[in-house]
Parts: sequence; structure tokens; C-alpha cells
Amino acid sequence: MAKTVTEKILENHLVEGRLKKGEEIGIRIDQTLTQDATGTMAYLEFEAIGIPRVRTELSVCYVDHNLVQSDFKNADDHRFLQSIARKYGLYFSPPGNGISHQIHLERFGKPGRTLLGSDSHTPTGGGLGMLAIGAGGLDVAMAMAGRPFFLVMPKVYGVKLTGRLPEWVSARDVLLELLRQLSVKGGVGYVMEYFGPGVKELSVTDRAAITNFGAELGATTSVFPSDENTKKFLESQGRGSDWEELTADQGAHYDEVIEIDMSTLEPLIACPSSPDNVVKVREVAGRPVSQVLVGSCSNSSLRDLMLVSKVLDGKQVHNDVSFEINPGSRQVLENLTAQGDTLSLIRAGARIHQAGCLGCIGMGQAPATDTISLRTFPRNFPGRSGTKDDHVYLCSPEVAVASALNGCITDPRDLDAYPDFSLPLKYLPGDQRIEPPKPEGESINIIRGPNIASFPEFDPVPETWEGTVLLKTADNITTDHIMPAGAQILPLRSNIPAISEFVFNSIDLEFVQRAKMAGSGMVVGGENYGQGSSREHAALAPRYLEVRVKLVKSFARIHKANLINFGILPFTFTSPEDYDMIEQGAKVVIPDLRKGLESGAEVFVLNVAGNKFNISLDVSERHREILLAGGLLNWAR
Repeated sequence: MAKTVTEKILENHLVEGRLKKGEEIGIRIDQTLTQDATGTMAYLEFEAIGIPRVRTELSVCYVDHNLVQSDFKNADDHRFLQSIARKYGLYFSPPGNGISHQIHLERFGKPGRTLLGSDSHTPTGGGLGMLAIGAGGLDVAMAMAGRPFFLVMPKVYGVKLTGRLPEWVSARDVLLELLRQLSVKGGVGYVMEYFGPGVKELSVTDRAAITNFGAELGATTSVFPSDENTKKFLESQGRGSDWEELTADQGAHYDEVIEIDMSTLEPLIACPSSPDNVVKVREVAGRPVSQVLVGSCSNSSLRDLMLVSKVLDGKQVHNDVSFEINPGSRQVLENLTAQGDTLSLIRAGARIHQAGCLGCIGMGQAPATDTISLRTFPRNFPGRSGTKDDHVYLCSPEVAVASALNGCITDPRDLDAYPDFSLPLKYLPGDQRIEPPKPEGESINIIRGPNIASFPEFDPVPETWEGTVLLKTADNITTDHIMPAGAQILPLRSNIPAISEFVFNSIDLEFVQRAKMAGSGMVVGGENYGQGSSREHAALAPRYLEVRVKLVKSFARIHKANLINFGILPFTFTSPEDYDMIEQGAKVVIPDLRKGLESGAEVFVLNVAGNKFNISLDVSERHREILLAGGLLNWAR
């Protein structure tokens, strides 16, 4: 039977279940990655499992989010992570070395392997032909312990690429076009798999830009075949022996197919405040811009920064624009400098920052009040930039640099001739700061700063649950809404009591106090609840505040998994119109909750002020056991 790339990788890694769409499967994980914003908690969870060393083929601990050391907290966490990596057998990439996804592509990723990362943009590895999936930190901790990763067998959405990108149009515009057509919910339940004659026109870094940004479709992950372009990239990295060919069989079946003729695309841009609010650049051209940022895990490769440098050569950025560069890795910065391209950026007036996420996660680079910020980042959710009521647009490096020159949103096709440049046949590796795993058996002490708190204990599900509706939200609530990021909050990731004080802070300043007074509570939501970042703190911190139930119209995949991991029941409305009948502040009861979980019930009764509603629980038998135990760690123990 002809198979897709997705099916081939899943088949080679299947350890539990069967490859039937909609059923839960368990797969072996070859590699893991963590970043510091989610990794600190992931390693506290790994410690709680109690094994002496990671059991994966390769695991890497990256520091790329919490880079601003305004006090001791971030620096302490960095030392904690380094000592954890030394003790348990991980590679360690220190602060300033670069963004996890860019480095992993350069130094560690291999076609045909599985990669699980505690970051929603882990699918970047799909550009190399990996099945790379974002997950919560606890799932990653379990994978490092040698346990399977469980997911519902996804459907495969075939994206057929034809044609070739015109000048001034980049791979990013491919995904912007998909977001325009499919929305941020269009990939839910799917792996997006790219095929067709247009694939050979895209380099690995082009492909990685697409698979990275593909997280905003809500997809499980995205994947390209491994072909001659993949081989060329790995050889340029000095890793040619890691290549293997991996393509879909002739006649492979896709559950859905969409075709993108790349030759017909033109520069696109996502307007505030959602990645799928996409229009042609010409429709918004002329709007004044005060900030332009190039970088983040989406577009910080050598190709992207070389293009920007060549366009800026001999020119000056507009005086009203703060033009800022966040390189993806030390390798990118090293090669850019060796080729002389860094000088063009400096002379043009660019502000070159350390290699890291920075403004994408709200760690500095907040825009001025009531001004437009253009970013090559993957997300523009409201307030994520660090500025309330921000106006963030998402665009390609081509649009970014053209707009920086003119001081307003500009179609890059209005510039001079497209610059002529080529990538090196052999990269300087830039990996001298990556610390390899220590030999097994060395005595290493874990360094813990005063901000690192112990992991909280959670109780099992009660027989009958009673609580209060603490909050009612609309559609497309993001994990940024639930657990905000930013320079004030991110350093508290290893301290659940402290970070829980900021739950829903961006939309309801009274939520935490209300939750503490209620004792036990429920949150009601709309469609696509929990989209965006994989941050498990958006489940863990509410659970610490005794939020035991979420009742929504539909969930984003990673957030639902995180809720289950921490013992929060993810119910959905059996009848969506019942959403209008439940108000904030209502007293609610779910009778016989534990009995229903044990018996396999899929429909439960919710009592609300004398009225009864049916609510649904769509979980696997394993999930039921985890919920009954009060969370994944309790269940694993």
C-alpha cells in the first residue's frame, strides 16, 4: 500500500495502538528539545520521575527565551539547566547561542527521526524530513524517560506545491497564503505534508520557515520529504552522513489536498491581531511603521539575514524606524560576519541583538504606543509584544526590509532589482559553545536558585465535583491570554506559586483573587480554546489555583493534552448553543464524576442553578486513568 511520509515515520516508530485515523497511538521518540521558558519545569518533572539518565537517542537543553538578566532569576535558571544537562546526559546550548529550532536544524536534526519539543514551533524540524511535534513539558519529560508519546492518529493534509517563487516573494508567503485560505483552525487534527514538483524549488531553510509557521494552522505538525536538497543542506553543515532519502510513495493517499502554485503568489502580510488575518501587502501599503524586527525562529536563517544585508548595502534605514535583527544562531551570525554582511547591517542603522527569541516572546523589543510594528515572527496575538493594544503585522524579510527603508509598509517589488546572492557550500559550524553530554557516572550536583520551587502535589478527582464558573471567554483564546509571557512573568516559570498570580492577567485582573475565594472553579470558553504556545503553565498554574474543569466548544491539541496531564477535565459542549446559557459566577455541579470516568462515560451532566446540561468528554482510556489519578505524574508513579 502506498504511504505518505507521515505514515512511514509513524509506522517505523509505532509502539502502542494501530495506525487508524482517530485512534490513540503511542510512538517512540528519538530526540527531544526543550527551551528555558518551558524546560525548567520539564526538568523538575523529569527529576520527579526518578531515573538517572535520559533514554532518548539525543536530547538537547536550549536557553533562548529568558535572556534578559534584569535580576538573579533567569541567570539562576540557566545554571540550573546546565547542571541538569550535565547530570542527566543532555547537550546544553547556553544563552546567546541561538534559538532551539534553528540550531537543531543545523546541528542535530535527521530525516526520518521523531522529535518532541516543549515548544509549539518544534515542527521546524519537518523542513528536514523529521516528524517534529510540539508538546507540553511533562510529555517531553516522559519521552526523555523512555516512555512513548501518545497522540490521536492524525489525518494527513497534502499540500501540493507547483511553480517557483517569484522575486521578492519568499517561502513565508506560502504559509501566509495557507493561513489566508484555511485559518488558524484549518490544520487541527492534521499533519500538513508537502509534496509536488514545487518542493524541489525550496531549500531546507525555506522549508523550515514553512513548517515553523505551520504551527499557526493548529496542525499536529508539518513535514517535507527528504531529497537532494536535504542532502545538500546536511553536507553544507558537515553532516552528510545523517542524510537518508524519504519521500511519499507514488499514489499515496491524502485525506485532504490543497494546491499552491507558488509562481502566482505575491507578497502577503498578516494584519493585527491574528496570523490568519492575511491580505496582500499592496492593500495596506503606505501605513507608517515605527519598528521592524527581522528574526525569531521563523525567519532568522543565514538566507534571511543575507537577503536583508544585500538590500541594505549602501542604504540607510528610515530615521523614524527602529530596525532590529535577532539572528537565529551563533552559526548564522558567524557566517554572516565572515562574509562581510554584518557590516552592511551596522552601517544601515540596524540594531543587532544576541541570537535568541527576544521580542517574539515579549522579552524586550516592545513597540511604542499606538504604532505599527512589522515582524517576521510567527505570532501577533494581542499584547504578546509587551505593549497593550499593539499593532503587530507579520511579514517576510523582503517586506520587512523594504518597509524599514521607506518608513511605511512597502511592497518589496517597488525596490530596485532583486539582490544576487548564494549560500555557502560549507558553513562555519558555530557550535563551539554547545556542551556535549557528560560521561555517565560522574558525580554532579544540581544548582538551584531561590526562585526554583518544588513541583506541587495534586489530588485525585472527587466523586462529585462542585465549583464556580470563574470566567467565561470568547473564541480563539490563546495560551498567552491564559498565562502571559513577557519580561516580568517569564522568569517565574520555575515557581508555580509565584507565576499563578498572573493567570488570565491580560484579560481579567480579578481572576486570581476570584479563584482563591471560590476554592474550586471552572472556565467556560468558545472555539479553539488554548491555541498558540505549548506552554504547560497555561494548564499547570490554573490547576494550582484549583481550576478543575474547562468547558469549551473546542480545544487546541497541545493545550488539551496539557490540561489532562495536570488533572483538569477538558469537557466540550454537547450542544454548542448551551454556551449562551452559562454565565460567569454561576454555581455548578458535576455529579458522579469519578464514577463516570471509571465507567467510560462520554456524556456527563452539568447542573447549573437548577438547570441540567449534557457535556462531553472525548478522551482515551489512558487519559481517563490520568484524570482519575489527578495528573500524569501521579499516574506514572
